[in-house]
Amino acid sequence: MTYTTIISSDLLHQNLNNPNWVLIDCRFSLANSDAGAYAYRHGHIPQARYADLNKDLSTEPSELTGRHPLPDFKLLIKKLGAWGINNQTQVVVYDDASAAFAGRLWWLLRCLGHDNVAVLNGGIQHWQKHGYALTTILPEPRPCIYRAYLNDSYWLNAQQVQNHLAKKDICLIDARNPERYRGEQEPIDPVAGHIPLALNRPLSLNLDKQGLFLSPELLAQQFKKLIGTTSPTQVVHYCGSGVTACHNLLAMEYAGLKGSKIYAGSWSDWIRNKNRKIITKQNIK
Repeated sequence: MTYTTIISSDLLHQNLNNPNWVLIDCRFSLANSDAGAYAYRHGHIPQARYADLNKDLSTEPSELTGRHPLPDFKLLIKKLGAWGINNQTQVVVYDDASAAFAGRLWWLLRCLGHDNVAVLNGGIQHWQKHGYALTTILPEPRPCIYRAYLNDSYWLNAQQVQNHLAKKDICLIDARNPERYRGEQEPIDPVAGHIPLALNRPLSLNLDKQGLFLSPELLAQQFKKLIGTTSPTQVVHYCGSGVTACHNLLAMEYAGLKGSKIYAGSWSDWIRNKNRKIITKQNIK
């Protein structure tokens, strides 16, 4: 059996010594880019490798990009092989932020044609709540060859988003919190607000009070109410930099609403061009 969306701590523990499974720790902090690697070195799930959002899952930003541009896929493919991942590997990714960062690698692997990747429900916190151990021992992966099948239709750039919005044939969903969406506060990017016609669904709505994903049935009900008659294939997710938007896409896939896409550059890319329209606190009414 393969797992393609969400996996429980119990199920992961049962397969922890499965040679065909590879676990990736994706912990990261936007406030301190070294915090994730530090946390990993001081305790991680046994056999987990570490993937850094800035160094492994993104390229360096520039004045023409958002804060987390897509990675150099050739380099990422080499890293996957170095981590011992082949095309048949069951990959499990986790973080300590309810999949806000692990969702990025989950989505990137899907872009490379790797469907056998799942997110650990509840992350490392729920792993520990179940009484399962952490370790400081670093794994020794057996390098292998990873053959990718990159599908660039999984994401849109700013021009494509503009074109589709002009034709009104996509439903754009903003995963940031309501205050940032409304333009009332912006702690990270230089401009506040949101993209015209975008709807708001904070990623936190995908989770229960324990930080676990809601049931597929409940998620499906909520997303269908949000997008109306729009096909899931016409839904495009964005956030501040294209990372946490993957959380809403993951939630839709888990709910059986398949085929939505990511605006890879997201808000931090959109605002690079001053000619693009934005909705702010002043003009939202």
